Amino acid sequence: MQVVVRDNNVDQALRALKKKLQREGVFREMKLRNYYEKPSEKKARQKAEAVRRARKLARKRAQREGGLPAPAAARPTTARPGAPAARS
Repeated sequence: MQVVVRDNNVDQALRALKKKLQREGVFREMKLRNYYEKPSEKKARQKAEAVRRARKLARKRAQREGGLPAPAAARPTTARPGAPAARS
């Protein structure tokens, strides 16, 4: 992994490195390796993660196909009928 430091801006390079490490899952793996995990617990955790991923994918697919409304943050804001118009 490589991060370029531009204009001696170490803070920006450090943020980029942290983002890359987060994306790769290094922090999560470090946290998991902090203690011993029994094989049965590991299997149960991995299965739960797979179920969570599958549900998230199905939810996103349903939103794209119009089966579910988009979350409030993703919805475009439109004026309500009967509401006063915004003045410029």
